[in-house]
Amino acid sequence: MSPLRIDGLVRGQLTLDDFLKDQSFPLVEGTRVTFIFNGPAEAVHLKSWVYGLPNSQPLQKVENLDLWYLTLDIPRRSRVEYKFEVVRAGHGAWILDPLNPHRATDPFGANSVVHGEGYVVPEWTRLDPEARPGTMEPWVVKSRAFNDTRRFHVYLPARFRKTRRYPLIFVHDGPDYVRFANLKVVLDNLIHRLEIPDVIVALSGSPNRIGEYADDERHARFVTEEVVPDLEKRLPLLGTPKGRCLMGASFGGVASLSTAVRYPGFYGRLLLQSGSFAFSDIGQQNKRGPAFDPVVRFMNRFRENPTMVAEKAFISCGMHESLIYENRSLVPMLQATDMELRYVEARDGHNWENWRDRLRDGLAWLFPGPLRMVYE
Repeated sequence: MSPLRIDGLVRGQLTLDDFLKDQSFPLVEGTRVTFIFNGPAEAVHLKSWVYGLPNSQPLQKVENLDLWYLTLDIPRRSRVEYKFEVVRAGHGAWILDPLNPHRATDPFGANSVVHGEGYVVPEWTRLDPEARPGTMEPWVVKSRAFNDTRRFHVYLPARFRKTRRYPLIFVHDGPDYVRFANLKVVLDNLIHRLEIPDVIVALSGSPNRIGEYADDERHARFVTEEVVPDLEKRLPLLGTPKGRCLMGASFGGVASLSTAVRYPGFYGRLLLQSGSFAFSDIGQQNKRGPAFDPVVRFMNRFRENPTMVAEKAFISCGMHESLIYENRSLVPMLQATDMELRYVEARDGHNWENWRDRLRDGLAWLFPGPLRMVYE
């Protein structure tokens, strides 16, 4: 149904019931997307996290109706996560869009989602009853680096055999990847379809990810000198740089790159998604807050003397997020070190479903299966 039908309401040519009947909201026609809120309020604002747009935009009220609307131009194949701020009695409350059933979850809760024209949820992210499921094994490592005990899970492929040798992917924020990006389902599906080989995946978390992932030497030592040797001792892993991959999003991307920089050549593969690669140039200061100070120092050092720390790296980032500049700038810098690089952008933001949608590209390029020995 065309967003232009809002004009019929404004002119009194349509009833509210006629307008709301048999439609999906928000209304999408080409690049025009109309957000609708139905209910009494003093004001309604669209809250979104699209870099280049205001974080808060007011909806317009239809005269004599408790109906509010806002039309925006949103590029085709986009995903946009948002909430409404509804103001009543002078108090604003953020809510999900009551007319939109599409939701995306993250560690902070849920957002409503609008799919721009042409966007389709990748079918390989959904449960496939024909794909044999891998298993999740609990794992414990006593860490000298952190002077504590770390618990996580290890994904073993459905056809796991002790007589074979497997690549290892170490995933930062692994539990979040499983919960919010369907990583286990994606692994099951891609392995079943022979798009990637059977792999073993360490799904690690952190009790202090902002601190430990921001170029903390202890973290790099924990992963490289404690976790990986323990896994290679107890599991049939390849045990070579080509068979080791570091993966992460946001601060997890920083942790992956900084660990590889501290142990150059130990990891042959990197999968970096929307990395928080903040840096400063002449006359610029860190404007992202004190949590980014160690990241800025690390990135400034690395930009001053970039080196080839792995053979291949896959980098992805959303065009709707503020980190797009930093991620784009990383590409030519790494290419200049003779690293083999693949870079992918999407019309999406800094969120788990963006990272989910890029997993097939990244995993199948870094570890091509029998059907993807040549990947283009």
